[in-house]
Amino acid sequence: MALTENIKENGEKSGKKSGAETASEPSRGGTVRRRTRPDPAARSRGGQRFVLLGLVLASAYSLFPVYWLIIAATKDRVGLYQSNGLWFSDFHLWENLQQVFTYEDGIFLRWTANSFLYAGVGSLGGTLIALATGYGLARFDFPGRGVVFAAVVGSFLIPIALLTLPLYLMFSKIGLVDTPWAMLIPCLINPFSVYLAKVYTEATIPFELLEAARIDGAGELRIFFSIVLRMMTTGGATVFLLAFVNTWNAFFLPLTVLRGQENWTLNLGLYNWTGKRSESGIDLTSLVLTGALLSIIPMAIMMVAMRRYWRSGVTMGALK
Repeated sequence: MALTENIKENGEKSGKKSGAETASEPSRGGTVRRRTRPDPAARSRGGQRFVLLGLVLASAYSLFPVYWLIIAATKDRVGLYQSNGLWFSDFHLWENLQQVFTYEDGIFLRWTANSFLYAGVGSLGGTLIALATGYGLARFDFPGRGVVFAAVVGSFLIPIALLTLPLYLMFSKIGLVDTPWAMLIPCLINPFSVYLAKVYTEATIPFELLEAARIDGAGELRIFFSIVLRMMTTGGATVFLLAFVNTWNAFFLPLTVLRGQENWTLNLGLYNWTGKRSESGIDLTSLVLTGALLSIIPMAIMMVAMRRYWRSGVTMGALK
């Protein structure tokens, strides 16, 4: 019995020492030093707090200009210069909206329609071309494919500002300056979108699926429109959104190739209103700020509308 109790007592001591996360060991100086094992849960909580703080700061930095723009759009000319710029004063948003839509016979609405035309039609056509080109580069073998892909990668490294003057000279020779085609044609060709489409195709479109469709007698066009496009919804939504935002915010290209006021984009028109203060002494700052606030609404709507395609693309791989 004594032997059994001794073994049991030693086992309990050993279990207590191994189960606890701290241990006491004698040091060389005769004192007792306790070693503690770091808690993984505590480290995880600390990392989460750090990430959450970073996200809050990044969100505040990104949303602060929008906050200021919303406040400025509710003020008249006097309130802009004499009140606190970070808080509301007299509410004149409805008057500013009315002036924006009626100034110069409602030219703001014409600029908005032009921006939707250039960004919507150009981005949609550019997305279709980019998906087809990226699919061809990723899933077809042909002579010179490596050279073509290298040319695509090298071309999207060139800034668009360097291509604006050659585009203007080319369009002036064929008579496309100051026409919608001067904006639509450059929007249809986007090398970076081709690169994204190629990478996404390699990750989502398996060779076995294409071979099975060919064995069943499907042609290449039917495979692309019936199978490939449906599987590339998430990639296509990303390419379209990037192209839409890029075209909507374009400034230097429309400034170069568009001359008549009826063909201007929103950015170019608001820039023209800003310059009228130095030319004619008319201060249109309230109209410019209100128009700038209206110009970001389509992009916000586009982001919310495209979110469901991203969610479906992310969860697609989890479904069997």
